[in-house]
Amino acid sequence: MKIGLVLSGGGARGVAHLGVLKALEEMGIKFDMVSGTSAGSIVGALYAYGYKPDEIFTLIKTLSIFKSLRPAWTWSGLLRMDGLQELLLKNMPENKFEKLKLPLTVAATEIRKGRIEYFDKGELVPAILSSCSIPAVFNPMSFNGGLYVDGGLFDNLPVRAIRDKCDKIIGLHCNHISQDFDPNSLRTVIERSLLMAINANTIVSKGLCDVFIEPPNLSRFGSFDIGKAQEIFDIAYTHTKTNYLKKHFEFDE
Repeated sequence: MKIGLVLSGGGARGVAHLGVLKALEEMGIKFDMVSGTSAGSIVGALYAYGYKPDEIFTLIKTLSIFKSLRPAWTWSGLLRMDGLQELLLKNMPENKFEKLKLPLTVAATEIRKGRIEYFDKGELVPAILSSCSIPAVFNPMSFNGGLYVDGGLFDNLPVRAIRDKCDKIIGLHCNHISQDFDPNSLRTVIERSLLMAINANTIVSKGLCDVFIEPPNLSRFGSFDIGKAQEIFDIAYTHTKTNYLKKHFEFDE
């Protein structure tokens, strides 16, 4: 039986995936392939390469948001992800999908064509950066003849990309939208609006999962709250340990 792991986007909230994965590993859950968008593509790639959740967490905590974000003067006001690129290349130096221990699919939005595209072979790091290029924040990523922005715009939980290759799917989602919102700045309004649009494309994807895990209380963290990574990790780990047992993942053949 092939079990697929699907990881949503969510910025800093994507650290929650690591808390869930640590709990699942402690239950003995093993995956045969991975699919991810944006933050989920970062976690998914490092996990597919062979790093353990705790190791990935340590790597991500060392990535200062100030090192990661640098002005990109070719697009007024937008930023580059140099720090993230350096981290990925340092820890996955082969920079190839084919060098991963588990098959990986990365979702990104081709902005010229207005459609989702999936990468699963060839250069790895540019595909991840393409998937992470949040519109109006990061410079669009030019790659393989296309121009890409965040995959979450069209497929924030990319189950469909691997559904027909797996017998069962476990989906991890970190973008729950709470009913309690304080519009205290333009940034928070824009971020919530983007999250609402992104969540709309996950409705069908959720239904395609055999197990769907969404840790609570993550909506109070912003997309760039990497300084609160430990709190996000702990919430996700505790939620999974408390609410799921090994039997939840003992699928019938």
